[in-house]
Amino acid sequence: MSSLVWLSSCLAQMGTLDNADNAVDDLLRELSIDRFFRAALSVLLAYLLLTGIQSLANWLSEQVPRRFRLTIKQSIPFLKGLILLALIAYVVRLFINVSGPNLVALTGTLAVALGFAFKDYITSIIAGVVALFEAPYRVGDRVTIDDHYGEVVSYGLRGIRLHTFDDDLVTIPHSKTWTDAIVNANSGSLEAQVVTDFYADHEADLEAITDVLYQAAYSSRFIQLKLPVVVVLAEMPWGTHIKLRAYPMDIRDEPAFRSDILRRAKTALANHPVVYPKIKPLISSRDGEA
Repeated sequence: MSSLVWLSSCLAQMGTLDNADNAVDDLLRELSIDRFFRAALSVLLAYLLLTGIQSLANWLSEQVPRRFRLTIKQSIPFLKGLILLALIAYVVRLFINVSGPNLVALTGTLAVALGFAFKDYITSIIAGVVALFEAPYRVGDRVTIDDHYGEVVSYGLRGIRLHTFDDDLVTIPHSKTWTDAIVNANSGSLEAQVVTDFYADHEADLEAITDVLYQAAYSSRFIQLKLPVVVVLAEMPWGTHIKLRAYPMDIRDEPAFRSDILRRAKTALANHPVVYPKIKPLISSRDGEA
């Protein structure tokens, strides 16, 4: 009796293995050199398209009027996403028999496998897809993430690249959008407020300094005259902290705009009896901002 039980158990296990083999055979298409060749050709074509779109968009954005530059660059992530989706769908159909039951089984298996093996990578990809629609940053925006401030020059599958004022390229994963605060200076527009800091002693003539700062801003060739220029004063124990808030016509000109204002203001203030703080103020700066 026990022999019969053991024999039936073996037969059941063999039947399970046969069913598993049949399921794999049903799921996978017949492998051939032609399929591998078409898959490699499609990957090469997708790579050329991605590279071509990036290069064409960068070139075209510099040829069109300034107001259209960011619109062209912001379309790059969506075009890249469409190409990658088309590539994945084509390669999957080449090697896998995509029927209803097979698709459900494949999706579940891949989700479990990728979830454990590439948890952080998948998190960044999902965050990147969400960021496409929520748009905390777009190509061409000036953003601050952690201690990094710069222009978003590339929007990839895993993260973005910032071009800083020090000419560095900083790669930041999209998953930062779920855990860290993101400061966007221009949010898709060409203009962004630039803050230039000045410091004076309590005895300084603030009226004269304010007039000089307004003149320095309005005489700059980078100034956007349609937007306001504001001088803000803050009283500190060591003196007066003065902030000049103004907008350049193009956010790309931020370093040149701030330097131009500083040069003009310092030259004009040299002709006034300006008294500077007697002690060095302690500030936390981002390229000169308090």
